[in-house]
Amino acid sequence: MEWSFEQIVLVLFLVLGSEREKEKENEKENDFMKALGVLGTSSNAGKTWLTTALCAWLRREGVRVAPFKAQNMSNNAWALPDGREMARAQAVQAEACGVAPEIAMNPILLKPSGPQGSQLILHGRAAGHQAGRDYYREFDRLWAEVRGVLDGWRERCDVLVLEGAGSPVELNLMDRDLVNLRPLRHLDGRWLLVGDIDRGGIYAQLAGTWALLPPEDRARGLGAVVNRFRGDIGLFPDPNAWLAPHAPGFPILGTVPFRPDLQPEEEDGLTRADEDRGDPTGATIAWVRLPHAANLTDCQPWWSDTGVRTRWIADAAQLANARAIVIPGTKNTLADLRWLRATGLDDVIIATARRGIPIVGLCGGYQILGEHLADPDGVAGDAGAEPGLGLLPIRTRFESEKIVRPVTCECDGRRWITYEIHMGRTETTASVAPLHHVEDGPASAAPRPEGAQVGNVWGTYQHGWFEVPETRRRLARAAGIDTHRAPDVTWAEQRRAVYERMADHVVAHLDLDPVRRYLGL
Repeated sequence: MEWSFEQIVLVLFLVLGSEREKEKENEKENDFMKALGVLGTSSNAGKTWLTTALCAWLRREGVRVAPFKAQNMSNNAWALPDGREMARAQAVQAEACGVAPEIAMNPILLKPSGPQGSQLILHGRAAGHQAGRDYYREFDRLWAEVRGVLDGWRERCDVLVLEGAGSPVELNLMDRDLVNLRPLRHLDGRWLLVGDIDRGGIYAQLAGTWALLPPEDRARGLGAVVNRFRGDIGLFPDPNAWLAPHAPGFPILGTVPFRPDLQPEEEDGLTRADEDRGDPTGATIAWVRLPHAANLTDCQPWWSDTGVRTRWIADAAQLANARAIVIPGTKNTLADLRWLRATGLDDVIIATARRGIPIVGLCGGYQILGEHLADPDGVAGDAGAEPGLGLLPIRTRFESEKIVRPVTCECDGRRWITYEIHMGRTETTASVAPLHHVEDGPASAAPRPEGAQVGNVWGTYQHGWFEVPETRRRLARAAGIDTHRAPDVTWAEQRRAVYERMADHVVAHLDLDPVRRYLGL
């Protein structure tokens, strides 16, 4: 059969058109959002740190990148302008990405509050307290919520970096795990696995996790990262040679040395009573390790100062040499006030205040310093009523509506953003000087007095109050710490500089080529 010229032209047109359609499909697929998971061999393996570092690196590479964690369990929260709250870790990761924090980065937040379980924060709003058993009964509904948020990211960024939680191979929980593998399956993503060599057993961590992963999830693995190496890295020359027989095809991409100066936010380990941070020769500022302490990162800005060190304490004897005491926020104020009494710390704090030592209460700590606290319905933790320490003329009653708001704080000539997250309503019982003034809305809003100060006892609802050098200098002066020196920049400015150095650190110590190939960089 001979073909006419017109038939040949038509066939060529159809073939070329089909090839062009395939090219368009490939281009569309290549342009589709990529999902990069950061999983861990355990809790506190370094997932949050590596996620933040990768976010900073990808931003620097010109990638539209955003962080995501389907469910975070933490009492360290961040207030958004619309009155909702999210995990502080994802807010910091957003900062590393160069974008504003938003609730789509952390749709579920669980805030542990004691025997009654955790407060469920869904899409930034408090949704009551739930025990673990009740929470898992809601799995299908919660996964539907997470899935909807994940789908919403598809057109909004080039790369979504998903931080896992705990271990992805908790066999008794894998069918109800909406944080680790399930989101990556939904987005057809890839993952890195972080192990902590500092706690020992690094090969067991990595090989054990690999062995327990289903084959289809192993296929998504790009490699492992050995984290928190301390000492001479030359003593750990070729970890792949040891891991390869036990996890074939799963490479270690590098070993990351621990750098204490590259920790922009640290949630885990902040409440160890025997750990000093900051200047090792400096005067001690004691932070009371409440059982339900919240927003622990309020102490972290002190670590960049000289002449002072912070120490988390849990017993009265540890207050002997303290030059100032800070009572932090708490997720269960009444329970922690009762704990202070049971340990005898209440009497020691009162006696210390009478000796002229500065005492500062932040959020729940502020409430504890007052005359009376009442939570008849247990909306913020344990129910009941208790007399406070009586060091400030204030009374607090807890109500079901939660106050969540960032504000502009003005103190000692500095204006900066702080935030409130609390269910208590506090009123004064006598005339008292405010600690500072705040503006709730736009810059044109009238400032209002906030907090209280009676001599050497200060209290405020503001988280982030110590993030400017002026407030830290004020407390150091009140404590008579003449050796204290603080950088002139804010803690937020220091964090942004740390992100850049974190990106440099991972580039220097990790083989990122597998990540680059997957992301098309």
